[in-house]
Parts: sequence; C-alpha cells; structure tokens
Amino acid sequence: MNKDLKTLDANGLLHFQSVQTEAINTVTARFYATHGSIYERFGPRGQDACREDLAFHLEFLRPVLEFGLLQPMVDYLRWLGSVLTARDIPAEHLAQSLDWLAEYFGAAMASAEGTVVVAALQAARIKFVESYNAPPVLPTPPEAWPEAPRFEMALLVGNQRDALSIVSECLDEGRSLIEVELHVIQPALYNIGDKWQNNQITVAQEHMATAIVQSVMTVALLRSPPISPIDKRVLLACVEGNNHAVGLRMVADAFLLSGWDVQYLGANVPTRALVQQVADWKPDLVGLSVSFPQQFRVVKAVIAELVECLGHARPAIIVGGLAINRFTQLVEAVGADASGADAQAAVDSAHRIIGKHDGP
Repeated sequence: MNKDLKTLDANGLLHFQSVQTEAINTVTARFYATHGSIYERFGPRGQDACREDLAFHLEFLRPVLEFGLLQPMVDYLRWLGSVLTARDIPAEHLAQSLDWLAEYFGAAMASAEGTVVVAALQAARIKFVESYNAPPVLPTPPEAWPEAPRFEMALLVGNQRDALSIVSECLDEGRSLIEVELHVIQPALYNIGDKWQNNQITVAQEHMATAIVQSVMTVALLRSPPISPIDKRVLLACVEGNNHAVGLRMVADAFLLSGWDVQYLGANVPTRALVQQVADWKPDLVGLSVSFPQQFRVVKAVIAELVECLGHARPAIIVGGLAINRFTQLVEAVGADASGADAQAAVDSAHRIIGKHDGP
C-alpha cells in the first residue's frame, strides 16, 4: 500500500461514486471532440467502448481511494495499454484520459475530496508512464508439464476429444487430477489469456477454451478415486462481479479429493444470496474468489455481512484468485483468515486455520 496517498472516508467514496457517470460521459465527449478521426473506424460502438474503458479506470481507482493500493491500477493500465496498442490505438491516449478525469473530479468534488482523487489519478499516471515498457512483476506461475502445449493447442482449435485424451493420459500415468489441473490446464489457460490480450486469438476462442476445460475437468473428476470423508464442510463462491470461475472449480476439486463436503456456487454470486447460503448450510470454511482489484471492496463487504449476521459463529474465511495472489497484503485488510495461491495451497491453508478458528 502507498502510504503517501490519502484515502476517502465513506461519505467521500459515496460522493465519488455519485459523479462517476457524468465523469465518464464528459471525458468520452472530450475524446471524440479531440481525436474523433482516429476512432471513426470503430463506428457507433466506439463511444460505448470508450465509456466502458473509462468505467474500468474508475473501478480500479476505487481500491486506491479506499485502501491506498496503487499498484493494481498501474497493472491494469499497463495491461490496457498493451491491448490498445495491439489494436492500433495510441497508448498516449490512456495517459490523457487520466489527466482529463483528474480535471473533472478536481472541479466536481469538494476541495478536500477532489484533491485526494486528483492525487490518486496523477500518481497512477506517473507510475504507468514510468513502467509502461518494463516487464511486469507477476507471481511465479506453476511449472508447465510437457503436455501443457499440446493441451493448449487442443483448446484453441476446439478439439475436446484431444483435450480429454491428454488429461486421461496423465491420470493413467498415476498423476493426480490436482497435479494435472495445476501443471497442464492452468498453464495452458494462462497462455491463452496472454494471447487474447495480445490480439492473437479471438474472444470466441478464449470462451471456447474455458468451456472445454470445464467439461474435461468434470470427466476427470469422475475418474478420480473416492476419498474417505473428513466431516468438514466448505462453501466456495466467486464474489459478485467475478465471472472467472475455472480456478475456483479447481479449488472445489481439491477439497473434494481431500475428503471435504463441498458446495460450489460458481461465478458472480450476489452478496445477499451468498451470506444467506452460508447461514443456512453452516460450513466450517468459506472460500471466496477475487479476480480483479476492484472486487476487493465486494469481498470486504461479504465478510463484514457474515460477521454481522453470524457473529462469533461465522466460519473461517479463505480468499484466493488472481487479485489476491498479486496483492496478498490485502488478506487481512478485507477481513479474511488466510489465502491460497492455488488449489492445493488453499486446502493446506484450510487445514491450518480450521483448528485455530474452532479453538477454545
């Protein structure tokens, strides 16, 4: 967290949120008045895409204003810059959008609040420009087995039969499903995500790969040997707004194959429904998946509601996903008990914290 940046209180955050739509519309109009000739090729959809990008700017700005956490926004800007460059849009326009947003919020918000927002946008712009061409610092990915490239190719061409055959070969050799998911499936999906980012494959191919993986994992799970139950329950869910559920499916498999009773709620679970399901089922552990930094506030709200609803009876809570893996220092800030970098690490962390949470 950046200690030099000030944060907004609850009222400031509400005011910031109340003027976001007008900020987005104002800056979009300014872009088209200034650079309209560059964006003509995108047609009517272009302005909608511009508004969507600016909305994401502000979603990533929220953790800066609430937690003082600048790096997620910088990482997002670098990612978006590479996507725009691959589509022949000048990266300088990205920095300019931050300048224009700062001008808007500086004028639209009260002096003290506006100063905080402007400082956050300026800090993000400076770090983005300084680091744009530097290689990203990312968590160490899992080791890819030799089968991973073949599996990736099967996904990209839509060959579900070959994808299943590769996984079956690994299982026949005595490797566990959790190992195969970590060292074959996960590296393949990471590479596919990188290729989409660099405009090397279509979004349809990326979605097709995800769908095939989910089918293959289901078949492979049915092949795995049964495990004796250990009389522990875990409920797993992607927080509201998180539609990336494949990683959480891997976590669900790991818990099932470790003897846990698992309820897997999948992607984008509304907070109220999630809290009610926890209250009704009474699991020993709740696992929450967070893919993007703007979802930190959602997971924090879920945990706060679980505390309010269940008090000391609330289950232990573990968090994971791409955003948490990148910024593990926020585990305590959102109120969780632990995190897990991958499926097996999540199970290992669960076994460590359950005893402490159930203690006298």
